[in-house]
Amino acid sequence: MPEQLVFAMEVFLNGLMAGVLYALVALGFVLIFKASGIFNYAQGVMALFSAMTLVGIMKGQVPFAHVINVIFGTDVHYFGWTVPALLAIILTVAVMVLFAWAVQKYIFSHLVGQEPIILFMATIGLAYFLEGVGDLMWNSEIKKLDVGLPQGINEAIDNYTFNIFDYGFFIDNLDIVATLIAALLVGGLVIFSQYSKEGRAMRAVADDHQAALSVGVSLNFIWIMVWSVAGFVALVAGIMWGTKSGVQFSLSLIALKALPVLMLGGFTSIPGAIVGGLIIGVGEKLFEFAIGPMVGGATENWFAYVLALIFLVFRPQGLFGEKIIERV
Repeated sequence: MPEQLVFAMEVFLNGLMAGVLYALVALGFVLIFKASGIFNYAQGVMALFSAMTLVGIMKGQVPFAHVINVIFGTDVHYFGWTVPALLAIILTVAVMVLFAWAVQKYIFSHLVGQEPIILFMATIGLAYFLEGVGDLMWNSEIKKLDVGLPQGINEAIDNYTFNIFDYGFFIDNLDIVATLIAALLVGGLVIFSQYSKEGRAMRAVADDHQAALSVGVSLNFIWIMVWSVAGFVALVAGIMWGTKSGVQFSLSLIALKALPVLMLGGFTSIPGAIVGGLIIGVGEKLFEFAIGPMVGGATENWFAYVLALIFLVFRPQGLFGEKIIERV
């Protein structure tokens, strides 16, 4: 088999795994938008904040240590203990649930009925506020995140493909594990949305707030639940990307990768987020492989946005979004 074809197969597999992670990030946007009509600009910062909180808890770091030391003249930074990864993840989930409750109670409960642009601007403010609070709590240094996920080249796949094609596939263990975890989470969210009582209530709220209220659905509970689930999704995304590249400011920019996914799949469709993520992941990798050398490379930085622009022109609602029909 020609070496280029084998290399293309490797690129395709890596694109699929990247696409699942893109879909995971996009799901956070979809969940909140479906339930409340809010485009959550802060989703990427939520991933950064949750990853910073996880690292801080695992290391036994004192929250707001710098502020405490300045006010009281102390020099404390750590409690003197470490926390196992699993317990730290559970505690971080609790923090994200508390964050969801605070967001609903102190921000969006006061903005019910406002125009979508006002709600969007509120999420921009929330993003910068959360980023600042995260820096104050855990400081802004680049942090290493290690929850025990395997990393490095998968020797079994490399040897197996070498025996078949005389060419080994470079597949990272972390990418494989991240793909499996993301796929399980995506599947779980689909099942939750379609078959659980709370999922049906969420879809009812998305369709018509007033009708949902009339049958006894609590908007407050649904919105807190949705923001909590979005926070959990952000935590999983933060763990995966933070383990790969470290917990740093650039982690918040993963939300930008989700925008083309949403434009392709539709802002209100969970299956659309999955399909859109896979299309973007595979498409950008294969485009870089086939066309990149002809145009100087670095096509992964813009391919997804160009593809999304094409979809906006010809199908603005995305592949799975509801077509907007206005009667005049």
